[in-house]
Amino acid sequence: MEPINHKEYRILIVEDDEEIRDGVEIFLRSQGYQVFKASDGIEGLEVLEQEEIDLAIVDIMMPRMDGIMMTVKLRETYEFPVIMLSAKSEETDKVVGLNIGADDYVTKPFTPLELMARVNSQLRRYTRFKNRNPKDENQRIHINGGLELNEDTVEVQVDGRPVKMTPIEFKILTLLIKNPGRVFSAEEIYERVWNEKAINTDTIMVHVRNIRDKIEINPKEPKYLKVVWGVGYKIEKQP
Repeated sequence: MEPINHKEYRILIVEDDEEIRDGVEIFLRSQGYQVFKASDGIEGLEVLEQEEIDLAIVDIMMPRMDGIMMTVKLRETYEFPVIMLSAKSEETDKVVGLNIGADDYVTKPFTPLELMARVNSQLRRYTRFKNRNPKDENQRIHINGGLELNEDTVEVQVDGRPVKMTPIEFKILTLLIKNPGRVFSAEEIYERVWNEKAINTDTIMVHVRNIRDKIEINPKEPKYLKVVWGVGYKIEKQP
C-alpha cells in the first residue's frame, strides 16, 4: 500500500457544529494535511470556487444548505472523494448521500483514528484513479467509485475494506465491473463465466445476491450492483 504524503493534500471540512469542525481540523493538521473549513453547504461551495480541494468531509444535517444538496452540486464539477458525517438517526439520508455521489460515510460519534483511516483510504483510491492510464491495454485494476477489483491479485476492496469473494463471485463481478453501465442477462453471465450454454440461470440470481451483500452498504438500496428488471444485471457507473 503506497504511503500518503499528507502535505500534498487539501481537505475541506463542512460541519455546522463548531466543536466537531475544530476538533477534526486539529487532528488533520496534526497529520500534516492542509485544512479549509465551512459551516454549511453554501460556504463549502464558496471555498471550492476559491481553493483546489482533494477531499471533502461533509455533514449531512446543516442549516441553509445540507450535505446532500451540497454533494449534488459539487458532483456537477468535481470528482474528488466526499466523506459524509451522519448521526445514527440519519440512516436514510446516508444511503441517499452515497447514491448521489458521496464515497463513504462515518457515523457520529467517531474517533479521530476511524476518520483518518477513511480519509487515507479515499485519498489512495483517488490518487490511483487520477494517475491511471485509460489507454493502457494491460490495465487489470478496475475502479468504480469506492469499488476496486484487481485481476492480478484476485482482490476486491470497497472503500479500502477488503472483501472476500468466491471464485465464481469474482468472475461475475469482473465481467460486470469491466463493462460499467452495460446490462448482462443471466444467460449471458452464465455462458461467459461457466463457458457453456446456460440451462438453469437460478444460480446467477443467488451469486448476484451474495455479491451485493458483500459490496453494498445497504443491499436493499444498492449503489453498485443493480437489477434491471426483466433484462439482467449491471454495475452502475460511479464518479
